[in-house]
Amino acid sequence: MTPTHSEYNEKTTATEVASAFADQIRGRNVVITGVGPNSLGEALALAIGSQQPAKLFLASRTEAKVQQVADKVKELSPTTSVEAVTLNLASQKSIHAAASKIQSQVDRVDILINNAGMMVLEKETTEEGIEIQFGTNHVGHFLFTNLLMDQIKNAAQSSESGSTRIVNVTSAGHRLSPLRFHDYNFEGKEVPVDERPPDGLPPMFSPAAGGYNGWLAYGQSKTANILFTVYLTQHLASAGIVSYSVHPGSIWTGLSRGLDDSGNEIMSKTSNFWKSGDQGAATMLVAALDPALNCEL
Repeated sequence: MTPTHSEYNEKTTATEVASAFADQIRGRNVVITGVGPNSLGEALALAIGSQQPAKLFLASRTEAKVQQVADKVKELSPTTSVEAVTLNLASQKSIHAAASKIQSQVDRVDILINNAGMMVLEKETTEEGIEIQFGTNHVGHFLFTNLLMDQIKNAAQSSESGSTRIVNVTSAGHRLSPLRFHDYNFEGKEVPVDERPPDGLPPMFSPAAGGYNGWLAYGQSKTANILFTVYLTQHLASAGIVSYSVHPGSIWTGLSRGLDDSGNEIMSKTSNFWKSGDQGAATMLVAALDPALNCEL
C-alpha cells in the first residue's frame, strides 16, 4: 500500500494534506470527536473546514470549547456548514444524544475521525462504572461509531469503494499493555500471561495496590483502538468501508493535563521531534483521505 504522496514526512501539515485531497472532502459529511481550542481536533477542523465539506460536525465534552472552534472555522471558511455537538464519551447517555443530533441532520457520514482521548494517573470511572480511559478512549468511541453505522453505510452505498472511512486515533502507548479481557477495569483480578504488560518495563509501570496503573490503563485503551480498527475493516470492507488506526506522533496537547511532573518528564523523553497540532493532524487526514489507501480492497 503506497501513499499518493511519498514525500510527506513528520513536518507535513494537515492544511497541506487537506488541500492535496480537497476532492475527497468537498461535498462530504465529516464528524470529528475531541475538538477544542489548541488541540489536534481543532487542527483537523480548520484543515477540513477549508475545503468545503457539505457538513462538518465537531464533537467534544465542553459545549463552550467546541463552539469556540466551530466559530473559528466559520470565521476562516464562511461558506462551510459547521455544527457543534456536545459529546461526553464517559457518558453513554451523552453519546446517544450526540449521535441522535447528527442523525437528525444528515442521512450519511462519509468520514468519522475518532480523535478524542484522555490520560489520567488516578483511577476514575465512567457513569457506567467502566475504567475511564478504557471507557472513554475505546468503549465511548465504539458506541458512538456503531450508533452512526447506518449513516456510514448509507455514505458507502453511493461512494467509491473505500472512500468512506473511520479513523481511530491511537498512540505508541499501546505498547504498554495488551487488552486485559479478564480485568479491563483494573480490579486486581488475575490475568493470563498474554494480557500482562511486556517484560522489562520500569517499576513505575507496575500496578499499584488495588491493581491500578494509569499508564497501563491508557496503553490498554490504545490497544483496543487498534483492535477495533482491525475488526471494522474485516467486517465492513465488503461494504466499501475501511478503518485505519493512526499514531499522530508526539505533540504536546491537553492529553497531558492529567499527568504529574514525573509523568510529563517521561513524556518529554519519548520523542526527538515534537510536532505542532497542524503537523500531528496530518497523519489522520492522510488515513481519512488518500485514495491510494484503497488499493487492497
